[in-house]
Amino acid sequence: MTEIIRARNLVKRYNGFTAVDGIDFSVRRGECFGFLGPNGAGKTTTVRMISCVSPVTEGELVVNGMDVCREARQIKSILGVVPQEDNLDPDLSVRQNLTVYARYFDMPRELANQRIDENLALFQLVEKQHEPIWALSTGLKRRLIIARGLINQPKILVLDEPTTGLDPQARHLVWQKLRYFREQGVTMLLCTHYMEEAAHLCDRLVIMHQGRILVEGSPAELVEQYAGREVAEVRVSGPQRERVLAQMASRPGLTVEEVEDILYIYARTPDGRAQMADLLLESESVSYHQANLEDVFLRLTGRGLVE
Repeated sequence: MTEIIRARNLVKRYNGFTAVDGIDFSVRRGECFGFLGPNGAGKTTTVRMISCVSPVTEGELVVNGMDVCREARQIKSILGVVPQEDNLDPDLSVRQNLTVYARYFDMPRELANQRIDENLALFQLVEKQHEPIWALSTGLKRRLIIARGLINQPKILVLDEPTTGLDPQARHLVWQKLRYFREQGVTMLLCTHYMEEAAHLCDRLVIMHQGRILVEGSPAELVEQYAGREVAEVRVSGPQRERVLAQMASRPGLTVEEVEDILYIYARTPDGRAQMADLLLESESVSYHQANLEDVFLRLTGRGLVE
């Protein structure tokens, strides 16, 4: 798979503040590539530079063989953008919003109507096509914004928190449609706070923190490397806590993270649950779960709130 996006030593500064601090990454043609990170990590800023709406301060950024600093107009013509905020025109109907957007790409009326019909059907919006925007639920608006971003049949679809505010049924519908477009060869860039969403959709991803990339890999690779197979969340105090920590030294398949009155114990071996159960017999409270991307995210970026 050839790369469609390449960034080398990419930097973005705002009035002396470094939002993106010298990052390197590449996106392969036809994959879904994710940007994860807490608020302020630099992921949306990175995507805005790729979308040519925020200029690069330093470094190299190439999209489909074109330099974002010199060929922004050509790059925008191959992008579909799904922003985090609702920027639909409230004075127009569902169909009119799509019609106006198609005009930005100088699309013939007959072709525009054909694509509008296809996307309305795909996102189950046909019955709502003449409704005003104010009459739509949050879920319907999000589906319309994604449908709008696909009108020009983009090579690259940029998704910034695409399922924010959706109920589980609507979220799974959107995931299903996005997987379909990935199978059709559309490259996708996904910024999300939903770890389950990243695990479902991303072929590869980076986790960013304070403007830098901490790790890169597939969701499965990152879970295996940083969280293992299973996790125990343990509330234990006093002498029992000290006993558990002391015995951890003789259990090479286990690692521990201490967060206030909770121990998070990560098991990497197939018998990890048995080892943890034996170790934690006298603990006050224990819960187990299969290791996932959220465990990786919290281990790398911390469990405290980031402002």
